[in-house]
Formats: sequence, structure tokens, C-alpha cells
Amino acid sequence: MAAFDGSTDYDVTLEIPVSIGGLELPNRLYRAPLLEHAGDDDPVDRLLDELEPCAEAGVGLLMQGATPIRGREGRAAPGMTGFEDPDRVASMSRLTDRIDAHGSRIFAQLAHGGLRSMEVWHAGYRRRNPGLRQRVVSKPPLPLRLADRLGILSIDADPLSTDEVYELAADFGRAADRAAAAGYHGVHLAGATMGIFQQFLSPFYNRRDDEFGGALDDRLRFFEVVHEEIRARTDVPLVTKVPAETETPWFVRESIDAEEAIEACRRLAEIGYDAVVPVGSSPFWDHAIIRGEFGSRGFDDRVSRGFEAAFGGPWRRRLVELAARIDAATTPFEAAWNADLCRRVRAVVDVPVLCVGGIRGRSEADRLLGDACSMVGMARPFYAEPRLAARLLAESDATAVCESCNNCVPPQAVGEPGVCRTPAVLKQRGEFEKRGAYEREGGNRRRDSDGPKL
Repeated sequence: MAAFDGSTDYDVTLEIPVSIGGLELPNRLYRAPLLEHAGDDDPVDRLLDELEPCAEAGVGLLMQGATPIRGREGRAAPGMTGFEDPDRVASMSRLTDRIDAHGSRIFAQLAHGGLRSMEVWHAGYRRRNPGLRQRVVSKPPLPLRLADRLGILSIDADPLSTDEVYELAADFGRAADRAAAAGYHGVHLAGATMGIFQQFLSPFYNRRDDEFGGALDDRLRFFEVVHEEIRARTDVPLVTKVPAETETPWFVRESIDAEEAIEACRRLAEIGYDAVVPVGSSPFWDHAIIRGEFGSRGFDDRVSRGFEAAFGGPWRRRLVELAARIDAATTPFEAAWNADLCRRVRAVVDVPVLCVGGIRGRSEADRLLGDACSMVGMARPFYAEPRLAARLLAESDATAVCESCNNCVPPQAVGEPGVCRTPAVLKQRGEFEKRGAYEREGGNRRRDSDGPKL
């Protein structure tokens, strides 16, 4: 793969092919990881219902949402599809074949929630799975211990031993091997959103005194060992998110600042990661991940019982809802909020940089390509318009109908599917459907190009 120096002397637009780790993608639009809530029991048909329309519409790359690697352990939300069962993963070949037939490519996002896992925050899940051990990088930081004392969380865990860290990394390698055998074209690690990778990288969580804790290179060691474990089993492209905890609350004294995140991306490219996804975030699973409005429809009476079961009672549900309202008010939506971070990373790495977060239109995407990133991703807009790619690739002024209202997000905490719940948005999608805006002839085509492959 040719080195990438961060500059071009020609226009780069959405429809130009791009390569990641030697894998050619038909265009530069990707559907970022979302929760599909397909579950463990015969998930393929449900995944096809959600993902195949995206491929039919021409999206270059689909990132299947977080797939836990350890059975019931480490699941951040209900309805995830585990990748620990070889037979279940092998059955995914029907999905990957169909995506491939449309000319698109699909990566599996491998994940472990660590302190974000349901065995920590979901009261009903803890009762149903009393034997699950909570996996933590270090002794939980003080704010989470206070939440435990208030009954909001239930933390009862010992830090992973050094041997257990290596075994966890090996489980990522085994899951990646299963995914590759099932036809997935690559692997995307859930490196942010308060998952186990962010907990290793963040000094807020990582107070270890072994080879996995301390200076930045040591906190990156888990990423390095996972890379080694995956590369020992498969050579499919490997991508990871890298968090910059730029939205850290005032009471957190140590976090990953932008400079550390940029240096982390540079080191990961040196280690051998085939692409990076820099994202601004916070140390917590909060509104900094999604931004936009408070999802009021997502907290309505229809799902209130589910919230009470998840959070342990009505008063805890109300407390979570109040915190979400405050969080949304203090973290407003910002168009392409990761663009500057991606631009700075792109100047120091020789692998593709993928930009996601607040990108909503074709003209905006084209401005970012060749400047801040090599690919642009969208997530929630695909809940509103599964066939959004057809409009974006065909119309130079196309804009997603998604309003970033976040009505799709809160119900996922109780296992509801991620779908658009905003009438005005659904009405607009219906108008596009009547006009045939989502129809696309021919799908993606493999083709040579005189343009860039990065």
C-alpha cells in the first residue's frame, strides 16, 4: 500500500474508490457502527433486513455494530449478537455473501464493555446472570465508586491480572478469526465509547503498574497485543476508533487530551493498524458520543417499565432521564465535530483516517475528503434512511433527513431496535420513497481508478 502524505493535487469526492489494508472499497461512504439488536437466536435474517438495504443503495463499507467476544460477559446493551460461538459466526456467511454480491464490503466491530457492561449498570441483567464477573482494568475511579454507593451502578470487581489481559486479547484474536472465516472483509475494534479499549488507554481508568499501565505507550499495549493476536490468525484489514477525551467533565483530573490521541493514532499506524477513526469523547458513556437533542420520545411511557427494570426502579429511571436532559443541554450538536481532530491525525499517519460524527450531507462530505479524512461515516442517519447512500451518491446537494433528535437512542437501553421515531423525519423519508430517490441501478461496481486509493 502506498504511503499517504496527507495531501492531494486533485479533487477527492465521495464516489472515488479507496483502499484499507489492500482491500478496495467502491466509494468513500461508510455506515458507522450502530446497534442492530439482532440478538443471538438466528440473527442473520434480522441483520439482513437492516444491513442489506444499505448495501443495495451503494454504501461502500458497512460496519456491523458491536459484537461481544465473550458470550454474556461484556455486553454494553441488550440484543447484541455475540461472536464467541463458532457456529453462530459461521452462519453470518449468508449475510457477508449478500453484502458482497451488492459490491459493498462489511467489517465486524468486536467489543467488550468493561465497566460499561450490563453486568455493571443493568439491574435486571445482573439478576438474570448472577455468575458474571465484572472485568475492570484497574480499581474503578472515584466517580464510579460514588455511583455504586448511591445504587446507580453495582460494581463488584477485581482488576484483570496480567495473564487475564493476555487472555482477553487472545479472545479478540479468536473472534477476528471467526469473522474472517465467515466472510467479513475486515475487523473494526470498538476502541472508544467507554469500552474496554478506552479504559486501557485512559489515565482516568488505567492505574495499572504492569506493562499495560503508565505512560501512553504502556496504555497502548493492549491495542498492540490485540493486533498481534489478530495478525497471528488472519490478515484482514484492522481498524480501530481512538478516543480523545476532549469533553471531559471538570471533576476528572486525568484524561486523554487531543495531543495524546493524535500520538496514539501515530503509534497505532506504526504498530500495523490499517486505519484509524479519531473521535472526540469523554471518559463516560454520555451525550458527547452522540450529541444533538434530548431524545424525549425515547423516554415515553411505552418503554418506561423497561427502563425501570434496567436501572433498578422508578426513581433511578427518573434520575437517569434528568441526567440525560442536562447532558444534552450542555453538549449541543456540532456539524462534523471530529473533523479538526481527524485533520491533525491525518498529518502524522500514513494510513487512512475515517471521520464520523455529525456529518449529514454530500457537500460536507466532499469538503472533508482529501482534507480531513479518507472516508466519511454516518450512523444515526441510517436509522432514518437505510437507503441513504443512493441519494448521497447521486445528488451533489443531498442532505440526510436525520434531525439528530436522538429519539432513536434511549430505547436501545431496554433492547428496543434502533429506528427513527420522529414523525416529521419519517414523513420526509416517505416523500423521498414516493419520488424514487432511493432507487439505484447497478449497485457498486469494481473498477480501476486514476484517483487515489487512500
